[in-house]
Amino acid sequence: MNEKQQSMSTINATDIKKGMIIKFNNDLYEVADYDHVTPGNWRAMMQVKMRSVKTGSTLEYRFRSVDKVEQLSVELKPVDYLYQKGNFFVFMSTENYEEVSINLEVLKDKAKYMKENLSVMLVYCDEGLIDVQLPVTVDLKITETTPPLKTATITNVSKPATMETGLVVQVPAFIELGETIRIDTRDGRYVERVKVE
Repeated sequence: MNEKQQSMSTINATDIKKGMIIKFNNDLYEVADYDHVTPGNWRAMMQVKMRSVKTGSTLEYRFRSVDKVEQLSVELKPVDYLYQKGNFFVFMSTENYEEVSINLEVLKDKAKYMKENLSVMLVYCDEGLIDVQLPVTVDLKITETTPPLKTATITNVSKPATMETGLVVQVPAFIELGETIRIDTRDGRYVERVKVE
């Protein structure tokens, strides 16, 4: 890891943006979404949806426009996923080709999206590695599901499908075994079928 010191800076709640890492109630949170609310004659507020970096749990909080928030300065490092060795997932830096091993306990549910050569971002601060940022979508192959229903053409009928990584996703009933699908990593939902060349 780069030895340069990371630091906190205090910002106005109205300056909160998606993707920021902020300190709130002595915990680190990544801002997932925000909405600037101006209710009638009241002062403006920031409705913020955030995800705990440590536990992955989500929290919504309404900051007043006069509130101050501590923003954490972080360093992002691009890496590619190589392979799994026991409880460790091995990545390679795309900048200096060094290998980095990350424990399953750090990755948690994100491990189910790890497919060979997947590009992700490692998020570092003065506490060390604090997060692994996945791309918004990943393409995975279905290794287990029930046969498609011949009459299934509508997408509101779904069935479970197991991906090559062990992730289980609800897919439309017409999806077949062996197909590759696109999945939203933010909520684990099916997006679309992917044609593999």
